[in-house]
Amino acid sequence: MTMPDEAFEDLVRTYHAPLYRFALSMARNDADANDLTQQTFFVWATKGHTLRDRSKVKTWLFTTLYREFLRNRRHQQRTAFFEDLPPGEQEPAEADANVVNQLDAPLVMAALHEIPPLHREPLTLFYIESLSYLAIAQILDVPVGTVMSRLSRAKIQLRNALARKAVEPKIIEFPQQGTGT
Repeated sequence: MTMPDEAFEDLVRTYHAPLYRFALSMARNDADANDLTQQTFFVWATKGHTLRDRSKVKTWLFTTLYREFLRNRRHQQRTAFFEDLPPGEQEPAEADANVVNQLDAPLVMAALHEIPPLHREPLTLFYIESLSYLAIAQILDVPVGTVMSRLSRAKIQLRNALARKAVEPKIIEFPQQGTGT
């Protein structure tokens, strides 16, 4: 049983952008994010008809994308290991109000990519994709309490990364002047 073309196109229109953003947050590059998103829709096209409760399409798609990401990671022989916060990062760094007001999307995304995937994934799903704790727990296949704990740690890590980026010296390059004799 296959889905009619119009229904499939509507599904892609509705979920492509959020799935792509989630994929990009994990894969960290455009090509891999596009591949993950496309693979997710391919899996939907071949297996989506087995979903009994159509109200769970969004969760099904995000779960599939996440599992594809993990499958690809294992396939490429990358060892994924995640550690707790390093010593000294248990407390959030103090950020001055001016720093917070000067934040922009590229800076936040750069800081987000410094966070290990174990914590970045729930943070992205919660704040960027606006999913509930329960939906995130289903997607990541972990208990809701684990989602809440990872989100708490991710926020601390993000604050620290943003604080580091705010105080990093900006390197200004000046054109080389000719050396006259």
